[in-house]
Amino acid sequence: MSSHCTKYRYAFVLLIGVCLVLAPLWGVSAETVRKPAAAGMFYPKEPEQLEQMIKRLTRKAEKDRMETHSDLPLKAMVMPHAGYKYSGLTAAHAAPLLKNRKISKIIIMAPDHRVGFRGAAISGADSYQTPLGSVKIHPDAQRLKKQYDFFRTVAASDKKEHAVEVILPFLQTWLSDFKIIPIVFGKGVNTASYADAIETVIDSETLLVVSTDLSHYLPYEKAVSRDRQTIEIITGLKSDRLKDEPRRACGWMPLLVLMDLAGKGKWDPGLIHYSNSGDSSGRRDKVVGYATIAFYGEKNMNENDNTQKISNEKGEILLEVARKAIATRLGVKADSSENLESRTDDPVFKAKRGTFVTLKINDQLRGCIGNLVPEKPLIEGVRDNAANAAFHDPRFAPLSQDEFENIRIEVSLLTEPQPLEYTDGQDLLEKIRPEVDGLIIRKGPHSATFLPQVWEQLPDKKEFLRHLCMKAGLSADEWKKGDLQILTYQVQNFEEKS
Repeated sequence: MSSHCTKYRYAFVLLIGVCLVLAPLWGVSAETVRKPAAAGMFYPKEPEQLEQMIKRLTRKAEKDRMETHSDLPLKAMVMPHAGYKYSGLTAAHAAPLLKNRKISKIIIMAPDHRVGFRGAAISGADSYQTPLGSVKIHPDAQRLKKQYDFFRTVAASDKKEHAVEVILPFLQTWLSDFKIIPIVFGKGVNTASYADAIETVIDSETLLVVSTDLSHYLPYEKAVSRDRQTIEIITGLKSDRLKDEPRRACGWMPLLVLMDLAGKGKWDPGLIHYSNSGDSSGRRDKVVGYATIAFYGEKNMNENDNTQKISNEKGEILLEVARKAIATRLGVKADSSENLESRTDDPVFKAKRGTFVTLKINDQLRGCIGNLVPEKPLIEGVRDNAANAAFHDPRFAPLSQDEFENIRIEVSLLTEPQPLEYTDGQDLLEKIRPEVDGLIIRKGPHSATFLPQVWEQLPDKKEFLRHLCMKAGLSADEWKKGDLQILTYQVQNFEEKS
């Protein structure tokens, strides 16, 4: 090789090295991938062998006649995380539950087995890798860590823990186009606080999976008896019992989080399949128990559903839509995503919803318009109400270009109003729920509403009703007579950060 070629080769190598060093400064960063830790131990490491094993287990599971409740929303599942030759058949019984389901986000909650830490850990990687390919981690994972200081990354656990990983090949075989939020629970967890946080990232296309085994190393008959009790505790949502006897399941903390969410959401749990390692290995002196349990919602979520909550991510999209609608009318440019239009192509945004858009400047009301009845698709309602709040609220002059940069927008999504039966004023006071219910009052041609947010300014029930009556053009004490038509609704609201 000539000296010139050698010189150019070294120069090229040097240039590549400089590029790698400077890449972070240029905004270029390599994707971080969480490599598999359990491949070759809990399941085959060769892709073809793994795929064949899961398909064989799935075919066997599908031979069992089971009720999958395809007309109901599948909200959550409990699945085992042992070696596939032991727990794989029970795990595979989850397959029929997922048929024809639209699931784009899966929150996998698992216990720490490997490291020992306090709180809950969320991976800092961009994706999880298994022999069947990579699964992206959902942006909501990092959002949870930013918004709640009790979520953090524990690198040692993320590298070694198997309980999230062993669930993934099953999901990769049965589903496509989904992202995950992997959460591993350590010690000292206030499960109610974690449930409240996780609830903020659950939407109509979210599935929760709790990865847990049941009893450990009991004789076969004792294990079956104990696991039967544990399954009754889980399906009966008996959280206190599980707190008192946590050793019933290694994933008892994520189970408590799930049970809290199931109680609030009125999810209906039921056992799908049970087995233990004695059924597959033949050894019955010391066995480990496994169960697949499904949690169903009350009704099927679809475009006609105007009660479901949406995620913070979708709420932020609605705020962008509202701001862009106002900017377009003013002829100014809004700071919205280039792909905003494609991000609104989701059934959630097509559902007919009651919506309100509120504008504030320096925390002072600058406009508020909405529709109580779900007569328009969500996106259309937000666009129209944003423009109306800015330019057609009769209490204010139309919004000016100078004011536009200073407004803060709030979007409220309403459930469909429901009549409230009551006998008299005192009964009404007892039945309305501060900070929860929005109220509509009607009498003849008079009507008015207060969103639940108004409870912040009027926390006293009597004052709330007095002001609402006056807003409707009625006497302040009209509510005491017991002849008003009262409707209540609930609100999920999203507000721009100041």
